[in-house]
Amino acid sequence: MAEIMFYHLEHKPWEQVLPKQLSTALERGWRCVVQAGSEQRVEEISELLWKNDADIFLAHGSKADGMAEKQPIWLTAEPENPNAATVRFFVEGAAVGDLTGLARAVILFDGRDEAAVATARTEWKRLKAEGHEISYWQQDENYRWQNKSKSAD
Repeated sequence: MAEIMFYHLEHKPWEQVLPKQLSTALERGWRCVVQAGSEQRVEEISELLWKNDADIFLAHGSKADGMAEKQPIWLTAEPENPNAATVRFFVEGAAVGDLTGLARAVILFDGRDEAAVATARTEWKRLKAEGHEISYWQQDENYRWQNKSKSAD
């Protein structure tokens, strides 16, 4: 079973959070897939990873680039894992599908968007019922992550 981490974003959008999380994952030697809600967003995420606010170099690729097996970060709008990633990030309401083979799944959702919050709650219940280990993280006013899992059950 994969470890599932829900990140409730209230003070910073996922576009500011994702580069740092990917950087941390790469530092740990993990291969990643970032799944977006559409192909158009995949290209926008690619631009974001080249020109992010944190000024972090994040080597990545997508269908447009090819050579998935050589990419430490793969960007997609599909439920695919062509770079043999063990960590998958879901952004912009990307559907959480089969998590087989993953060590971790990270779901980033906008806490100011009622539909996104409702979807995250539904996914929480479904994934918990499937037996996954789940944690719930929320930003405090200083932009630090607080594990709120104990109160989220």
